[in-house]
Amino acid sequence: MSGHSHWATIKRAKAANDAKRGKNWSKLARAIIVAAKHGGGNPDENLTLRYAIDKARAANMPNDTISNAVKKGAGELQAESYETVMYEGYGPGGVAFMVECMTDNRHRTAPEMRKIFERAGGQMGALNCVAWMFEKKGTFVIEAAKTDEDTLMELALEAGADDVKRDGDFFQVTSDISSFSPVKAALAKKGIETVSGELAMMPKNSITVTAEQARKVLHLMEVLEEHDDVQNVYANFDIPESVMAELNNS
Repeated sequence: MSGHSHWATIKRAKAANDAKRGKNWSKLARAIIVAAKHGGGNPDENLTLRYAIDKARAANMPNDTISNAVKKGAGELQAESYETVMYEGYGPGGVAFMVECMTDNRHRTAPEMRKIFERAGGQMGALNCVAWMFEKKGTFVIEAAKTDEDTLMELALEAGADDVKRDGDFFQVTSDISSFSPVKAALAKKGIETVSGELAMMPKNSITVTAEQARKVLHLMEVLEEHDDVQNVYANFDIPESVMAELNNS
């Protein structure tokens, strides 16, 4: 996501996850199971698994729960069979959406996703209808109060990052997939805390939305994120400062 819409979504998602930590852990466990299933149970040899474990630890998931999820994915313990499915579509205002799910029954999940889109004034589309508008990137969000721009810029670019941008009270660092681990390690070594750090589908261009469209788009995102099968929601909307101020005051 871009601009202020990104920060608004982070804050909303964090509050929702804090309130429903058990549900969040369940989603993170699914990601670990799928990663271990497809790449093996050794995080030193399976980057996807390493990222999934790091994300689980950042959410304070107990080590025993993480270990059991790895064992389930590696076949050492019995587990449901999950698969990763990406659903695509358009939300209010023509905003493009990509919804990453992990499901044990895509025949159940697909119609549920379609219903969510339609109820929010959007429409689920066919495979690759909006995927071309996004590219997978490493992305880190850092509170501006935690570091200064010059220090972060030098550190991140030296580690292989593509760009560092400030937006209000936050910095966003982006990198190619191959540079994600080096950038993450460089930030950790310097002691710079991150609000989030993940591989995400980033939009190549964004659509500026009105206040009314923003309300509808944010509502669609929240409903999608509430679904048990949904791991991540990506969209290409941008909310201008004036519109964000209007939303905050309403």
